[in-house]
Amino acid sequence: MRMRNKQRKTTILGWNAGSRCSMPAMVWSLVGFLLLLHFYSTLHKTDKAEETRLQMSHHSFQELQVVEEENIQIPPPRRRSPRAAKRRPRKKTTLIDEFLDENSQIRHVFFPDHRSAIDPTKDTGNDSFYYFPGRMWLDTEGIPIQAHGGGIMFDPLSRMYYWYGEYQDVPTFIAPKGLARVDIIGVGCYSSKDLQTWKNEGIVLAAEEANETHDLHKSNVLERPKVIYNEKTGKYVMWMHIDDANYTKAAVGVAISDYPTGPFDYIYSKQPHGFESRDMTIFKDDDGMAYLVYSSEDNSELHIAPLTEDYLDVTPVMKRILVGQHREAPALFKHGETYYMITSGCTGWAPNEALAHAAESIMGPWETVGNPCIGGSKMFKLTTFFAQGTFVLPLAGLPGSFIFMADRWNPADLRDSRYVWLPLIVGGPADWPLEYNFGFPSWSRVSIYWHRKWRLPSGWSDMKR
Repeated sequence: MRMRNKQRKTTILGWNAGSRCSMPAMVWSLVGFLLLLHFYSTLHKTDKAEETRLQMSHHSFQELQVVEEENIQIPPPRRRSPRAAKRRPRKKTTLIDEFLDENSQIRHVFFPDHRSAIDPTKDTGNDSFYYFPGRMWLDTEGIPIQAHGGGIMFDPLSRMYYWYGEYQDVPTFIAPKGLARVDIIGVGCYSSKDLQTWKNEGIVLAAEEANETHDLHKSNVLERPKVIYNEKTGKYVMWMHIDDANYTKAAVGVAISDYPTGPFDYIYSKQPHGFESRDMTIFKDDDGMAYLVYSSEDNSELHIAPLTEDYLDVTPVMKRILVGQHREAPALFKHGETYYMITSGCTGWAPNEALAHAAESIMGPWETVGNPCIGGSKMFKLTTFFAQGTFVLPLAGLPGSFIFMADRWNPADLRDSRYVWLPLIVGGPADWPLEYNFGFPSWSRVSIYWHRKWRLPSGWSDMKR
């Protein structure tokens, strides 16, 4: 009888230290199991990846992936007197400085004038079927579209697309903190069957003119409105960023309507989960669950939370994501079983670098997979083509293909901010390996391709919902 066995110590995991199944063996068994699990996950996604690869091999997609290059030259500096030059040496001018300077000699490069406007009231031949990022975009009445910071909802009842955004057709002024802004006019709505020709449906949520204590009083801030449809209640629900003139309220607002074209009734505002909320978006998943994503903690992190069944409030559940990364302007979308998000940095009206993020679960963990911008120039890629993302629209019937919607902000005249819509394609290996993984993640690369002129893949009209 081996009495010494009674003295054997037990490990933290409850294994007997003298057992034949030693700790190293158990660890290697666990590693082997994880490798098999990873291998199975990769095989499980092969069919979906192959389907996307075959779709991308179509000549229309190949056309979208042939990017265009830009070579914008900074103009020579204006002449200064010797005394002025000695008193204040000139700092080196960057392309971003030229973009922000309303008197720049190359202003027309970023904001082409009305002569090149996209005008559906005129017959432009084949150009009628193309997008021209950065050009002035007119509605069916020949008036510039006012739907900034917006998003698009496909309505299953009317089978129409509705584009909602900030209506900013008023003069720009400088707020107390030195930020350019406009008075609230309301939320504009435009309808379309083809995503190119847009009819003005009017202001569907209007500012409050008289009551200065109301969230929607014209002196306050309304930004980034998004609308989703609730099949259970039959209501159209709008969420938006609500703030005061000094950007200290930092809340979300909620409105509701029986029709996609409004009018929407404003319900209330709140700081979700007791946290400040600024740039935000709404995402509706395939199962009907909807989520709020918002920048918080002085824009140092994002929060994500499910909405209640009626979409009128957040549930108590909330997860912090991208903590300490200082990202804003979230735009979520889904491909297969993977969730993706495009975000921007926090540099006010100045453009900055977009980043793509991915997750297997919408509640996280989220991983950064790199800058998705391709083409233009190095500066174009580092400034998201001199724009900031607001929404990613899936193209029905074309797996892995989306429209990346962005705003090219014009702080000198916000109503003349432009729309930069570009093809976004999910496919190919990811950019960065994960530190904790055994190589590259199972999700694919996100690519946004620069084009001065592009069109939707041929046959898209036959594949619509």
